[in-house]
Amino acid sequence: MNSAIEDRTLIGFRPMHVREVAIYRGPHFYSELPMIRIQLDLGDLEHWPTNRLPGFAERLAALLPGLQSHGCSYGTEGGFIRRLEEGTWLGHVTEHVALELQTMMGSRATRGKTRSVRGKPGVYNVMYAYSDEPVALLAGRIALELVQHLLPAELRGIQGLDEIYETPETPFDLAERLEALKDLHRDVALGPTTASLVREAQRRDIPVWRVDDTSLVQLGQGKYQKRIRASCTGITSEIATEIACDKDLTKRLLQEAGIPVPRGSVVRSADEAVKAAEDLGYPVVVKPLEGNHGRGVTIGIETADEVRWAFDIAREHDRTILVEQQFSGSDHRILVIGGEVVAVAERLPAHVVGDGRRSIAELIEMVNLDPRRDEGHSAFLTRIEVDECVEHFLEKRGLTLASIPPEGRRVDLRPTANLSTGGTAIDRTDEIHPENALIARRAAQIVGLDVAGIDFLCPDIRRPVSETGGGIIEVNAGPGFRMHLQPSEGRSRNVARPMIDLLFPPGSRSRVPIFAITGTNGKSTTSRMLAHILKHAGLKVGLAMTTGIFIDGQRIAKGDCSGPRSARLILREPTIDAAVLEVARGGILREGLGFDRCDIGAVLNVSADHLGLRGLDTVEDLAQVKGVVVESVARNGWSILNADNQPSASLERVARGRICYFSMRGKNEWPAFLRRHIAEGGRAVTCEIEAGRYDIVIHEDCEKLFVMDAAEIPATFGGLADFNVENALAAIAMAYAQDVPLGVIRKALCSFATSFEELPGRLNRFDGHGFTTIVDYAHNPDGLAALGRFVRKLKRPLQRSIGMIGIPGDRRDVDIREMGRLAAGLFDTIVFKEDDERRGRAPGVIAGLLREGALEAGCPPERIHTILPENEAVLFCLQLARPGDLVILGADEYEAVWRQVVEFEGNSPVEDPFRANIRRLKVG
Repeated sequence: MNSAIEDRTLIGFRPMHVREVAIYRGPHFYSELPMIRIQLDLGDLEHWPTNRLPGFAERLAALLPGLQSHGCSYGTEGGFIRRLEEGTWLGHVTEHVALELQTMMGSRATRGKTRSVRGKPGVYNVMYAYSDEPVALLAGRIALELVQHLLPAELRGIQGLDEIYETPETPFDLAERLEALKDLHRDVALGPTTASLVREAQRRDIPVWRVDDTSLVQLGQGKYQKRIRASCTGITSEIATEIACDKDLTKRLLQEAGIPVPRGSVVRSADEAVKAAEDLGYPVVVKPLEGNHGRGVTIGIETADEVRWAFDIAREHDRTILVEQQFSGSDHRILVIGGEVVAVAERLPAHVVGDGRRSIAELIEMVNLDPRRDEGHSAFLTRIEVDECVEHFLEKRGLTLASIPPEGRRVDLRPTANLSTGGTAIDRTDEIHPENALIARRAAQIVGLDVAGIDFLCPDIRRPVSETGGGIIEVNAGPGFRMHLQPSEGRSRNVARPMIDLLFPPGSRSRVPIFAITGTNGKSTTSRMLAHILKHAGLKVGLAMTTGIFIDGQRIAKGDCSGPRSARLILREPTIDAAVLEVARGGILREGLGFDRCDIGAVLNVSADHLGLRGLDTVEDLAQVKGVVVESVARNGWSILNADNQPSASLERVARGRICYFSMRGKNEWPAFLRRHIAEGGRAVTCEIEAGRYDIVIHEDCEKLFVMDAAEIPATFGGLADFNVENALAAIAMAYAQDVPLGVIRKALCSFATSFEELPGRLNRFDGHGFTTIVDYAHNPDGLAALGRFVRKLKRPLQRSIGMIGIPGDRRDVDIREMGRLAAGLFDTIVFKEDDERRGRAPGVIAGLLREGALEAGCPPERIHTILPENEAVLFCLQLARPGDLVILGADEYEAVWRQVVEFEGNSPVEDPFRANIRRLKVG
């Protein structure tokens, strides 16, 4: 052992510690790819890179040989092994092990990165891509366990693992963990058919969502969406599926149409089955009337005793049994999609080939070692299972499992050639005779299936059955694709392509336009403005924002719905033409965006809010997070940026698509970059204030297009609410980028007001009770400053203003005090309150900091009131108000506050120092 390790004392040793695990399902702060992030504190192992750990690299490479293919930073095979030898940190090792474990399960995820966390020595964000989320999470745990297991005993230990991951029942054993990972992968991975369709859809840039834990998948968004479950589609006829399941009905329909099918009878007892077989003439086939995957089917029956045995086997799957004459020849599966034959495969029963030394049982074990074989339908080939049917079939041929076949002799193990019982396939697509193909196409059309698997028995698929005999023995709904995707012999066929063509014909759309809006302030108002414009343009809009989810203007969910989960809900809504999504910082940090890309993204502004939380310490940090939205804009889309807000404007360097700026500044005040942008023909939306007018104009191709006077927009209060003028500029820029006509934009905004019904909690005005009350969600210093500009313009001379102010408790002390300072300069009387959820602070602390800020700004103590419960603070303000006063309520629970304002019944005698001073002045 390394002497440095021997000499180390264990006292005070800090082992690895898993601090958190995050799952990113859309573009996020670190990457565009879906990823798992493990924040790992190496503790004292920060001082133990791999080149200081004797034997670590060699043992890891021996356990996971696939690591040799990881190029890592060198970009060539063996690159990661080289990094291990040179010395790298254990977080980086964990990343590669997690990726390799997924690769061993068949995943194509290969991207990862490990980065140190700023300001936290020894703490790393370990990130790796994934395809199956549960598998990736377990792979992360196993990777951590394996890494610490390979450490010298004195350095082992990992904290936080069992608090985040489910605790395994047994101590660490790599073989057992790999088997558990394989079992999980088998349970959750998409089968070959569904997986091929998902890959083809993704190749065509069609959005994909997995709807359940099995194989139900949504392709496309909004009104363009389609659903599949394996090869069954949303357009597959239920009646056609029922017909296909009823083998006797299917046969009658085909027979009436002149399609060759075997004669047969439906029976319900073994005696009836024997009589039917004797009437038809041996050999016969016995099978359940309804069934699939060859379950309960017995062929080649030549005696009454065998009929009775086969009847009992079939009865395990259905009470009604079909006895049919047996066609001679090879078993073929013809795949028909959209009325066309797209693939043909000859199916061979499960079999072994003798070597003159091994028994049949031993040969089966050898065949099952093929890595393509696994249990069920998750793999391209199914393991051969020995059961009563296999033993009976061998017995009929004078064999047992102990028999040793001669070298080269093929021994069939089952009478049927289904892949689900271990069979194999040979591609015959290019060999089928046109007459046989026509018969298959007609059969699919007669049954009514959009996707059908035709079981076709004939001696030679290259010759017409009218000459050779044979015909259709079954028509299957929801046929599997795996025999065509990876036949045991012959050419692989991309049968997913014609099926996706069927669902999304060339030139058809799969995506609705997505408008993503982020920023510190104004997101909700801009989102509602834009949705209002799009509705006037004739679109049914899905809107997700901080006040809920709306479909075509009707709210279907309440609460803060500005996160990725709500975005996904909107995009799965089958009725919408467009999606307007408010995107909050928290959702981006928590799990990324709820979409892979947007058509139009806007960053309205970025200011000091939420700083000191989740590693965001500066406005620049916050801008990087919000910049994820414009980084996710489509190549032919638009990024909308605020030229008056430096952090927003600076995102031009990472924004994708074309750039459109908006600005409230007059031409003489434009920053140099905006002047250059407009001079070069770029697009910008500006407000030019001249002679009392607020002219909104669009600059493009060195020309100006007049849109409207901002004062015409009710939400701007005649232009006084400059922040809503700014919000309108952004909404106009986004709508115009979507080619909404200017006339429609103008008409829509002329009817957009900030009524509570239209925009709850955003500059809602109530003129009852003899005074004016405004309810607004001004929750940060920039928001309050903007509201203050409006209040100063709105307020009449000598009109008293009363302000109720609060701020979320997770803001920095400096931000809370700044809110107090701003309030001191805005209101004659201030009431400080606190939200019900104080976010970790004790009652009274937030209000105390607000008061400190107001006092620091020179506000007399008698003008300050502190009433912590919001509803009591509202009541105090309303009771304090007198006719002509202006009451500003900065509300958290704005719906309850608005209701309280509307239902307020009158004043109680509440004396206010300001009112008393005015009265004394008048008397004097």
